[in-house]
Amino acid sequence: MEIRYESSPREVERMNTSELRENFLVEQVFVEDKIQVVYSHYERLIVGGAKPVNNSLTLGTYDALKSEYFLERRELGAINVGGKGYILADGQRFDLDKLSCLYIGKGVKEVVFHSEDAGNPALFYILSAPAHASYPTTLYTKEQAFPMTIGAPETSNHRTVYKYIHADGIDSCQLVMGLTILHNGSIWNTMPPHVHDRRAEIYLYFDVDPAHGVMHFMGKPDETRHMWVRNHQAIISPPWSIHSGAGSASYSFIWGMGGENKDYTDMDFVDLNLLR
Repeated sequence: MEIRYESSPREVERMNTSELRENFLVEQVFVEDKIQVVYSHYERLIVGGAKPVNNSLTLGTYDALKSEYFLERRELGAINVGGKGYILADGQRFDLDKLSCLYIGKGVKEVVFHSEDAGNPALFYILSAPAHASYPTTLYTKEQAFPMTIGAPETSNHRTVYKYIHADGIDSCQLVMGLTILHNGSIWNTMPPHVHDRRAEIYLYFDVDPAHGVMHFMGKPDETRHMWVRNHQAIISPPWSIHSGAGSASYSFIWGMGGENKDYTDMDFVDLNLLR
């Protein structure tokens, strides 16, 4: 488990491209027959992926967590962005098609990831946050995820938002999770951009054509920075940073948050004229 420490706005203002990527970009989320995770000191979120191809994958604990098992003091959300698969949570089976989400609550001791077809393996994107209370393990399909179409073609941000783990959906201790699909011809994922000092956020970009990418913008509104992001790469976004992106073609992304509240609408929007 890789450990990423926090960076202050002043530090980020002085970072070059490689330093920005080293601190905020998770370049390889999915590795064949492996669970790969990064521990971020922003809200102590853990982000990663499980790609079971030839074998099932069991989520074990890590020395840095000093816990008997991974979810002893944590909760977890997993969204499948690949082929059909299933997850066993303490022996109970949950089948996940593409874009299905499984929430697993604090206290579940064994989590095992499986693919139905090694030729088209499941890709389980994982986000975990500390938890002080237990909530039921719950599965949502994308049809259950409160789909909401917003934006407009005129502003190049026509998109459908799917909300899975949030105050009015799957219950959790502090984890919030969902995804957004850009419509053809739209490229902006969040416009105008926003910050929320009460929560850190992590993006996973997926369904990005290999010939294309997304320019992700971050930083204080008056000191913005950017990174070129490819398919199946994740961005760690500090609470003080904007998080917005524009793709060279349509794409999708998973958003996930942990922090002081679970209010999806808790955003402090930034006037575009104030960006620098």
